[in-house]
Amino acid sequence: MLATRMAFGNELLEIAKTDDRFMICNPDTKSCNLENFDQFFPGRSFTFGIAEQNLVAAAAGAASCGCKVYVPTFSVFLTLRACEQIRTFVCYPRLNVTLLGTHSGLQVGQDGGTHICCEDVGVMRSLANMTVVQPSDSVTARAIARWSVGFEGPLYVRLHRSPVEEVHPENYEFHFGKAEILRDYGSDVTLIATGIMLPRTLHAAEALREMGIGAKVLEVHTIKPIDTQGVVSAAKATRGVVTVEDHSIFGGLGSAVAEVLSQHCPTRLKMIGVQDAFGESAKDPETLYAAHHMTEGDIIRAAQELMN
Repeated sequence: MLATRMAFGNELLEIAKTDDRFMICNPDTKSCNLENFDQFFPGRSFTFGIAEQNLVAAAAGAASCGCKVYVPTFSVFLTLRACEQIRTFVCYPRLNVTLLGTHSGLQVGQDGGTHICCEDVGVMRSLANMTVVQPSDSVTARAIARWSVGFEGPLYVRLHRSPVEEVHPENYEFHFGKAEILRDYGSDVTLIATGIMLPRTLHAAEALREMGIGAKVLEVHTIKPIDTQGVVSAAKATRGVVTVEDHSIFGGLGSAVAEVLSQHCPTRLKMIGVQDAFGESAKDPETLYAAHHMTEGDIIRAAQELMN
């Protein structure tokens, strides 16, 4: 197992050996193993210290000169502290800047509530011209890294701190903008998951099957633009939908799915995620997942409630 942030960074290092189309703008942090990029590829990486607003502004400047630029750092500082620069300098002119938001969600409990970012998807999704994707394991992280090099325009890739169970085969191919059915155990409920919550959602689907409840598991790795047809098709095939994300229920996957369903297929919906709260300090992230009702058992209970 490997954290998605490390898998993405390592893959980008490999790609850089044969592809010189991109450069790195780094802060003074260790986020996804790109902090030493300049040692291997001199002249293609620049460090700006703990000054995220300057960091994004400089990345936008480089991109305006025709460079493809990656900006890796903690999601809380990247998307919140530098939000204005992302909006005005990157999104408004549609520049070719890929933002790598690492240490997202409740996994950063050891660093305290101030460092826990459960708002980043909502912020990035609200910005015009911004695309938002999120891998669920190291396999998808590597695939998205390969795809991202050829992507044009503002892009936010949401990455995670801790190693995560691998749920995809090594020959996995990333299909941008397409939600994917990973399990189809029946027509009772659809579980729509993204990112690091996907493995526990798959385990919940297995447990539900043993209880006689047939669940479909839909992975949404492209949160914006969301696969409207894929979400609607899965919802129409079942009696209700449960969304599962390591993010606030406001502005994230749950909101995106609700927007789609309210317009195209009104459906009973429950959202598993952070319920209008800040993160807290905790040595073990599982303590926070339990406190915020985001465990495998909570997913199962939400699905059962939709059956009543």
